[in-house]
Amino acid sequence: MLESYLEKRIKEKKARLDALRPLSPSVLTRLNETLTLEWIYNSNAIEGSTLTLQETRLILETGLTIGGKSLREHFEVTNHREAILYVESLVTENATITPFHVRQVHALVLQNIDVENAGQYRKTQVRIAGATHTPPDSWEVPRLMDEWGAWLLAAQAEDQPISVAAQAHHHLVNIHPFVDGNGRTARLIMNLLLIQAGYPPSVIERVHRQQYYRVLAQADEGKIAPLVNFLGRAVERSLIQTLEAATPQSGPPPADAIWISLHEAAQDSPYTQEYLSLLACRGRLEAVKRGRNWYTTHKAVKAYLQEVKKK
Repeated sequence: MLESYLEKRIKEKKARLDALRPLSPSVLTRLNETLTLEWIYNSNAIEGSTLTLQETRLILETGLTIGGKSLREHFEVTNHREAILYVESLVTENATITPFHVRQVHALVLQNIDVENAGQYRKTQVRIAGATHTPPDSWEVPRLMDEWGAWLLAAQAEDQPISVAAQAHHHLVNIHPFVDGNGRTARLIMNLLLIQAGYPPSVIERVHRQQYYRVLAQADEGKIAPLVNFLGRAVERSLIQTLEAATPQSGPPPADAIWISLHEAAQDSPYTQEYLSLLACRGRLEAVKRGRNWYTTHKAVKAYLQEVKKK
């Protein structure tokens, strides 16, 4: 389901990362700290947390409380860290993921927030605000989760980890097995599956929240490809970030591999900055977003031009 151009770029980056393994302890520590912070901040922000990235960092590093922020928001940060540590332990054990593990992840997500419902399937009907999809009746949840586990076991044999992670995520939010914390739990399970397959954890960024909800809604209608490619673009971003941190630098990179603004890239291409931005948003052009600005390389623009000529 991944678009061919995106799949090709991901495979190339994954091969480069595999060639660098095992990564040094210092690189692993630095990457883990960065990705964990971004993972926790963005996942909580998608669900409405008002904590900033820096406030999230302070809570993780110092345990201090932030004035004007709720106790729940503080627990959402520390709980998510505990859930990530549990996910990492399952990766180390190479565990076969089952509904039991989903409930364990959820128990950690809601500990100290909703003790009664933490790790427990819902027993009432729920509605998803702003969504047209209505989750199944609560009495159906145990059976549907067992079916989810059986589906996952069979799907993983097909060796399409990004597609499987995206669909596993969608199936979970579609079932909506818990009263609260479904989105956070589904994203944790999604990343668990990606890490087991050798990818770095992939962050769905807060700024992409509306697009994220849109592709989930499309998946509700049976159109799963937009969600798979949305996740694929997040996987590529994490691979780029990981490779930048892990690749030894013995000298400056080749001129065509240096990240440049889209404004600069447009000067030497037949495309406007606006069109390059559209290509970057859709994943057609290899690019990274830093702050509010997209960056690409001359090599990436050239690769896109060659792709267009082939067609």
